[in-house]
Amino acid sequence: MTPLPINHPLLQLARRLADMLVSPTGGLLAAAAAVILFGCAYTVDQAEQVVITQFGRPVGRPINATEPGAGLHFKLPFVQTANRFEKRILEWDGPPNEMTTRDKLYVVVDTFARWRIADPLKYFESLRDERSALSRLDDILGSETRNVIARHDLIEVVRSDRERKPEQDVALADSGAAVGTLPPIEFGRKELEREILTASRPKVGLWGIELLDLRVKRLNYKAGVIEKIYDRMVSERMQIAERFRSEGAGEAAKIEGRKDKDLQRIQSEAYRTVQEIKGAADARASEIYARAYTAGPLAADFYAFLKTLDTYRATLGRDSTLILTTDSDLFRLLKRVDGGQPNSAARPPAGTLQPPAGPPGATTP
Repeated sequence: MTPLPINHPLLQLARRLADMLVSPTGGLLAAAAAVILFGCAYTVDQAEQVVITQFGRPVGRPINATEPGAGLHFKLPFVQTANRFEKRILEWDGPPNEMTTRDKLYVVVDTFARWRIADPLKYFESLRDERSALSRLDDILGSETRNVIARHDLIEVVRSDRERKPEQDVALADSGAAVGTLPPIEFGRKELEREILTASRPKVGLWGIELLDLRVKRLNYKAGVIEKIYDRMVSERMQIAERFRSEGAGEAAKIEGRKDKDLQRIQSEAYRTVQEIKGAADARASEIYARAYTAGPLAADFYAFLKTLDTYRATLGRDSTLILTTDSDLFRLLKRVDGGQPNSAARPPAGTLQPPAGPPGATTP
């Protein structure tokens, strides 16, 4: 490739342009061209939509609203302005509001919602910016939530499913306590949320806003009511505990009664066994006594003699005093006739064992 000659027209044009840019006039013209260029051109992101206004009034259709329009665009400089709005889903988190239910209970309801700008032109004409939109949503959604809550009982807001079965403790179920029984509902929290959403959509639609979803984030009692609710819950639990205690006391009384009954039965059976053993032993002893008593002709006399001596040992002592008649049979073994011979009246029959001599100095009265 051969180089261009010095006097080539293209090179001469390039030299003139360079001289113009270096000169003060050329610099001013270049700056003005740059300002005009950047004032005319603007870009639109995929996550935003643009409304062009001319002297504050919207002109044309919104860009990237219903039809894809992301990319480079142009407008009149210094006359038209590009107003950008979010195209993605936006968040609304409302403040907790105190309200009353149909059954006259004061509760604090905290809700949140998701929304988007469906008509940017209408949105711009009515609200202008997102802060104004959130303020209007606070008013509309808070008011509709209050109206719906006031038309239903508290249980409708708490319960979310009409078919839900609560879990119940086995011990409570066996005891028959009415714990874990949910009262029936007609609508439920999900239906109430749909009712709030349905009532709010037409009102926010006037501002070019599409309300996508609304949910109850938190539901609580009023501060002054919470303590009373806790006290009632404690009272119910105390009643259940007292029922368990009474049932336990009843079972303990039954066990104690069975124990006393078994103890009396065991004692009576033991007493009967003891008496049977004692009776058998007495019968055996009587049998042995009877055989010993009739073992020989002198056995009865010897037995009477031993029993008489046992009686003496048991009744006579150093401090004993007895007053008996002369013909008393108790001291018949001690009776003597004059001369130391036994009295004939006190002499035992022939063939009996003779008693030993009495103590020295003993005489008959």
